This record gives sequence, C-alpha cells and structure tokens, in this order.
Amino acid sequence: HFDFLPSVTDTKSINIWGEIGVIFLLFSLGLEFSFKKLVKVGGSASITAVVEVVFMLLIGFAAGKLMGWKTMDSIFLGGILSVSSTTIIIRAFEELGVKHKKFAGLVFGVLIVEDLVAILLLVLLSTLAVSQQFAGSEMLISILKLAFFLVLWFLGGIFLIPTFLKATRKLMNDETMLVVSLALCLIMVLLAVKVGFSPALGAFIMGSILAETTQAEKIEHLVKSVKDLFAAIFFVSVGMLIDPQILLDYSLPIIVVTLATICGKLISSSLGALLSGQPLKTSVQAGMSLAQIGEFSFIIATLGLTLKVTSDFLYPIAVAASAITTFTTPYLIKSSESFYNFLVKILPQKWLDGISRYSSSTEGITTLSDWKILLRSYAFNTIIHSVIIVAIIFLASRYIQPFIAENVVIGIQSTIISLIVSFIIMAPFLWALSIRRIQKTAYSHLWLNKKYTRGPLIAIEIFRIGLGIFF
Repeated sequence: HFDFLPSVTDTKSINIWGEIGVIFLLFSLGLEFSFKKLVKVGGSASITAVVEVVFMLLIGFAAGKLMGWKTMDSIFLGGILSVSSTTIIIRAFEELGVKHKKFAGLVFGVLIVEDLVAILLLVLLSTLAVSQQFAGSEMLISILKLAFFLVLWFLGGIFLIPTFLKATRKLMNDETMLVVSLALCLIMVLLAVKVGFSPALGAFIMGSILAETTQAEKIEHLVKSVKDLFAAIFFVSVGMLIDPQILLDYSLPIIVVTLATICGKLISSSLGALLSGQPLKTSVQAGMSLAQIGEFSFIIATLGLTLKVTSDFLYPIAVAASAITTFTTPYLIKSSESFYNFLVKILPQKWLDGISRYSSSTEGITTLSDWKILLRSYAFNTIIHSVIIVAIIFLASRYIQPFIAENVVIGIQSTIISLIVSFIIMAPFLWALSIRRIQKTAYSHLWLNKKYTRGPLIAIEIFRIGLGIFF
C-alpha cells in the first residue's frame, strides 16, 4: 500500500495463502483441543464462556448499530468480539509464569468452550449470510446438520483413524507421519466443503480427532513447524490486506471497538465466572486475562469478506482492535491482582460476604446422582446409535439400492434386497440402541430404591424400543 515500495498487487494469491494459513492454524488448534479436556473443564468454564459470548454478541451488535452500520456488519462485529485469542493468552501466561495458577485453569477451559462456540458461530454466520435473513428453520436445519456430521465424523475418527495409525505404526517414520497427518487434515477439509461447511471447520475437526489418538503428542510436535510457517503466512497476509489509509479514516470506530472489547470482556467474563461459583479473585483475574480478540476474529471477519456480505472496513477494524488488545493483554494480566485488591477496598462488605457465600454453596452441586449418570449414558447411547443408523439408511438409499437395481434385479425386488442388506448392517446398532443394558450399577440402584418410582425407568426403556422400531 506504499508507492515507494515494490507493491504486491495479486490480492487473489494473498487470499489463497491466507486461507491455507487458516486451515493449518485451526488444524494445530484442534490438536491442542481434546474432548477429554472439555469434559474435565466442566460447568464453571462453560457457564463463563456462554455468558461472555452472549454479552459480547449483544455489545458488538449494539456498538455497530450506534455507529450507524448495516445490520450484517453489526452481527459480524458481535461475532468478532465474542471470541478471545488462545494464542495470545497462552504466550502471555507462559511469559508471565502464571500457567499453573487457579485462574489460568479456568481461562484455558473458557478458551476451549469458546473455540467450540466460534466453530458454531462460523456455521451460523455463513448460513445467515447466504440466506440474508433470520430464517429460524434454516438455522435449525444447519445446526442439526452440523451436529449429525460432527457425530458421524467423530465416530469415524474414534474407530477408523486410531486403528489405521496402529496398523501402520511400524511403517511410519517422522516424515511419513507428517505427510499422513497433513493429508488427513486436507481430506477432512474437502469433506467439510463438500457437505457445505467452511474449510476451517474440517481442519479443526481432524485436529481434534487426532488429538484423541495415542500418537497425538508426536503429531503435534511434527506439525508445529508447518503450523508456525503457515501461521506466519496467515498473519502476514492479514497485514497485506489492510490499507493504512482505512485505519486513519476509521480511527474512531477502532477506538470504540477496542474499548468495547476490553471493558465488555472484562465485565462479562468476570460476571460469568462469579455466576459459575468462582471466588471474586479468580473471576477478576480470568476476566482481565480474556480481554482481547485474536485469530478466530480474523477468520470470522474473513468469512464476511469472502461471502461479500460485510463492508470492506470491518476487516481492518477487527485487525487493528486485535493488535491494540494484544499489547494490553499482558499488562491487564499483570495488574489483575492489584485491581482485585482495589475492588475489595471499594466494594461494600455485605457484597463481598454474599459472593463468598455463593461460591462456597455452589461447590456441593457438582456431585453426580445415579439419575444424572444414567440419563447421560442413555443420551450418549441414543444420539450416537441414531446418527449411525440414519447414516446407514441414507447410504443404502443413495448407493446400495441404485447399485442393486442396475446390476442384480430391477423393480420391487431390488428395493426388498436393499432393505434386507441395510437391515443386516443396522442390526447390531439397533440392538445397542434398544436392548443393550447401559450403566448397570446406576440402573440397579435406581430399580431397587423404593424412593424412586419405577415409572420413569420403564418409560425410558419403552422409548428406546419405540425408537428402534421407528428406525
């Protein structure tokens, strides 16, 4: 953008490199993300993340509207502000040596949940951008479609990929392992695009599937150099797409967005952490750690540009706000303890006592009853096997039936044969869905306990068998 320098004019190439950078960046984010970690994160991080995201979506939308922006720009601004930067926070924590403190654990948990929410936001925003209206039914269908394919992909990932890696372990040296990992990532990117999701989503999913395998650490170590290279390319391409003149023209919105990010995230994250039962000190420290935007915000801003639904100025504003909040993050983390001490001095003693009473009373809620254990097991069993059965039915109607009609017999006989074939394939999953006993200990406890009526248990069993018959 400067005349006295040899200028790079091929914007298309810059965009392509940026997209490749996003793919590898999200693949490596997926490798660091694990569903086991998400389960350990538990309720407090989930509540904090959800409160923060909802608040920031509203603050972003309101700020956009107040500045007189279009509805679509305001919605995307809400999305951009709602996700904090994993990369920046991890670097800041490492350099300040606070990685092992209590609030750091909560912050990492919030970041994991936010990554998931960001993926969902990408899907929702792209659906909204394509339909250009709040079509509730379309949105619901796209969420259900996402859930269906996620379960299907993860089942494939849990059963197929670890088996494949185990079988080929002796053939794999470091170079082969690196090439295979990147190939798996790009295959999932292709699948995601074919189904109608963003390439970034596919890369993230494959990363998190590989994070569950025994080779996860080795793959993460091997991919690190590729990720560092392409992350650098991504950030350089982000910089190249920004015209400094736009930054000068939109200096006021940049200041507004930056202030909205820092103040909004500080308040909403601290409030969410307090609601989830964390002490005031942990809540304030977590809130001040999460007060920035980063790589996912660029990806959301890029999505708006590539779908041609947002104005050109939104992208540079997002990057400028991110650059400013990157500088402020370490200072905010450093000063979080002194800010907490300041709050203790100025807040009424009644409030402080109320907060500490609330946080100590919520600690006891986390114990799991037999009902919770049983219902969770049944829910997992029902969702997983239903998705597999639906996938088998789709595949049978799309591929097996036409194949039999063309090559074996025609007419009603081909339908009957394909039904029998698909039913044979479905049989073990139908048995697991409707008949197999789940969570024997919790089940027998509840069955023998006279305090509970046996009605709900019988109803659950009838529902399972009914669902099996329906399929």
